Amino acid sequence: MHETTEHAKSAEAAVHALYEELLVAWNRRDARGYAALFAPDGALVGFDGGQVPGAEVADHLTPIFADHPTAAYVWKVREVRALSQDVVLLRAIAGMVPPGQTDLNPAANAVQSLVAQNHSGTWQVELFHNTPAQYHGRPDLAEQHTAELTGLLGDPA
Repeated sequence: MHETTEHAKSAEAAVHALYEELLVAWNRRDARGYAALFAPDGALVGFDGGQVPGAEVADHLTPIFADHPTAAYVWKVREVRALSQDVVLLRAIAGMVPPGQTDLNPAANAVQSLVAQNHSGTWQVELFHNTPAQYHGRPDLAEQHTAELTGLLGDPA
């Protein structure tokens, strides 16, 4: 039992680091670095609902980073849980700071889910899903989301 618990903790820590590496690559506008974290048959579901196969993520992001000033992520991991020995689920909240600004844009707040799988010792993203956090009819939750992330500005984790 102890070995299983230690393995799960190690897997969860590896996936937490994978998620952070993913968002840091976004913040650096590094399409290739971002895409390298995906399994070839993985999937990205973007904020607008667009779906991109893992093998096509770099081609999808390269023109976005080249032609659009993208906002930078600030995030907080809510849960990391091993689903099996080689599959881990991570859930987080995120916000974005537009270029040249210092405050979050609440309209870009998101709830994120990541499923990662261990492929021969390397953790890769199988699914990254980025959902708008609109909290319809619940402005208190929208304000709470923004306030919680505002407290992390300059120190995402």
